[in-house]
Amino acid sequence: MHEVIGFYKQNTRIIMETFNSLGFKVYGGKNAPYVRVHFPGRSSWDVFAEILEKTHVVTTPGSGFGPGGEGFIRVSAFGHRENVLEACRRFKELYR
Repeated sequence: MHEVIGFYKQNTRIIMETFNSLGFKVYGGKNAPYVRVHFPGRSSWDVFAEILEKTHVVTTPGSGFGPGGEGFIRVSAFGHRENVLEACRRFKELYR
């Protein structure tokens, strides 16, 4: 079980490092394999749609978690390592 948890924690670190390197503020990822990324002044649905259309990566609009989630997207670390790395590569292409 510790090995599985460690695997997803590493995926989480990869996602957090990716968005941090792009200058985004990142939250979460400590006690759950979900990373919240802040897009100030932008609708979470607009960011979700942009990412889906331009990278074909599915995220979750933060507004789905209530009004406090507006302006955020949630990225899940559940996935195969190669898929997480590919998603992060695509995020870097989109937001550099």
